[in-house]
Parts: sequence; structure tokens; C-alpha cells
Amino acid sequence: MPPAVLQVVIASTRPGRVAPAIADWFHALAKDHGSFEVEMIDLLTIDLPLLDEPNHPRLGRYVHQHTKDWSESVSRGDAFVIVTPEYNYGYNAVIKNAIDYLHREWAYKAVGFVSYGGVAAGTRAVQMLKQVVTTVKMVPVFESVNIPFVQQVLGQDGRVEPTPTMDSSARAMLAELNRWTEPLRSMRTAQ
Repeated sequence: MPPAVLQVVIASTRPGRVAPAIADWFHALAKDHGSFEVEMIDLLTIDLPLLDEPNHPRLGRYVHQHTKDWSESVSRGDAFVIVTPEYNYGYNAVIKNAIDYLHREWAYKAVGFVSYGGVAAGTRAVQMLKQVVTTVKMVPVFESVNIPFVQQVLGQDGRVEPTPTMDSSARAMLAELNRWTEPLRSMRTAQ
């Protein structure tokens, strides 16, 4: 079997966002981990409009090219890491919209989270997202990376200067994603 594909999804589109810097740090660490072929997906460049498909996503009868392209991209992934901020005690609309566009493409794939924010480190957004992803049959892993007071880990050049806890949490999450990826891949193949 070809190597499993891990897609790192940047779930923020806000001007001045720090998500790309965090995703760059995680992407490099994931590549060094060596268990996955790693791809970066930025929802800003994907630029999905608010869900505009006339048919329910579970039918897979997509009309718009942007949905077909999104479906093809997500179908290629075997596992996901969502890099997400927390807005007003929850997830942002962009990631919810991106998930809602599709259905079968997400099923039986492991997902981890790198969250950031203030004192809560984005954990409330992650808790809510776990309810959403399980509804499309994804398997969220327990291990995660939570970055409190995110500005404190950004260097003057805007790059992430990870703490030892961030690095060890990321490695633990990657190991767990790797454990789940092959069994879930087999489940998808059996269907």
C-alpha cells in the first residue's frame, strides 16, 4: 500500500491569522515523524462559499466544481489534523462549512487537533468539533496539541518557537493517528 496521506487543515481565514505559522511548525514535525505523506490544506485558498449544493452531501451528487475539487482533495486523505482557533467559546464557521460540504469522504478516517487561543487554548472549539466529526464517521484521537496564549510561542519573525510540551504532544498525537490509520484504511477498503 502507498504511504498514508495526512492532511493538515488550516481552519482559519481571518486576516492576521496565526494558523499558517502553527500549521507550518506542525507540518515540518509531521514530515520528520515519517509515518505519513503530509499535505497542507488552507481553507483560505480553498475558498468554499457557504454550502451551496442542492443535494444532501451523503448522496455525493455534487453540482459545483468547487465541491468536486474539495471532494477529490479530502478523498485523498487518510488522516487529518485540523489546526483551529477558538472563536467565542467554539469553532469558526469556515471549518464547519468545510466539513458539512462532504460526507462519505470523511468516513472512517482518524482526526487530530492542534488548537490555540487564550487561556483555554482552543479546547472548547475542539470539544465541539469532536461532536461534528463523529457525525460524519471520523475517529477523533484523544491526543492533541493545545496552545494557550498563542502569541507567546510566536517569535519576532512570526514563526512558532515550540515549547517542549507542544513537541511531545504533537509526536504523541502523530503516533496515535498512525495507529488508527491502517485499521481505518482497511475498513474503507472493505466497503
